[in-house]
Amino acid sequence: MTTFEEYMKMPYKLEIIPDADEGGFVASYPELPGCITCGETLDEAVSNALDAKKAWVLAAMEEGIEIAAPEALGESAESYSGQFKLRIPKSLHKTLAEDSRKEGVSMNQYCVYLLSKNAEREHLLVRRR
Repeated sequence: MTTFEEYMKMPYKLEIIPDADEGGFVASYPELPGCITCGETLDEAVSNALDAKKAWVLAAMEEGIEIAAPEALGESAESYSGQFKLRIPKSLHKTLAEDSRKEGVSMNQYCVYLLSKNAEREHLLVRRR
């Protein structure tokens, strides 16, 4: 049986999106159905999300509701090939090819750079506390 503390340490995915209608941010844990909150700032949304996660886990445990382990626990990098096919508009292909030439790297290397740079930025936004 998993304890409250163990559930709180598990790497559940936290999603934070801007709230275009009300302002601020909406934070949720998609793997914990209905665990959603908001905050006026990114830091407030993250803090509120942690409080919501605590309340959600406690309520689920009290009600005897099964709490699924986060998807991240079941997957490792070794289970991925490192390849995927992506169809893009010809104009974007041209821009990427030109930009990679200017940087002196292959288009593949340039795209990996752009993707990892954006993924790191998104990861940092979600992890800010």
